[in-house]
Amino acid sequence: MARIKAVGRGGCHPSVMGLSPVPAVKNLLKSSGLTLKDFELIEVNEAFAAQYLGCEKELGLNREITNVNGSGIGLGHPVGSTGARLMVTLMHAMKKREKSLGLATLCGGGGVSMACAIEMI
Repeated sequence: MARIKAVGRGGCHPSVMGLSPVPAVKNLLKSSGLTLKDFELIEVNEAFAAQYLGCEKELGLNREITNVNGSGIGLGHPVGSTGARLMVTLMHAMKKREKSLGLATLCGGGGVSMACAIEMI
């Protein structure tokens, strides 16, 4: 199992809603004192490939540790349960790879987003 270590939230203009995970991650990092380099695995949910590319560029994400089992495009982003899908996917990937700290982001649409750091226990 895992525990929530830190959370962040953010938003941006709806015209660039795909980038909303960026301020959420920055909020999480600022409030927790963590850095992106602290995370061993990252799940970035997205409905469009261009959305991930924008977030990758803005945050400097490492593709080697991001969406290691696929992404929202391939695995699905079910309305109302995307957060659960992200967390379970991340926890199983962390367990399989014996990692201890992971980050999940969720774009809520319309320009809002959440980020959650989880720690395996």
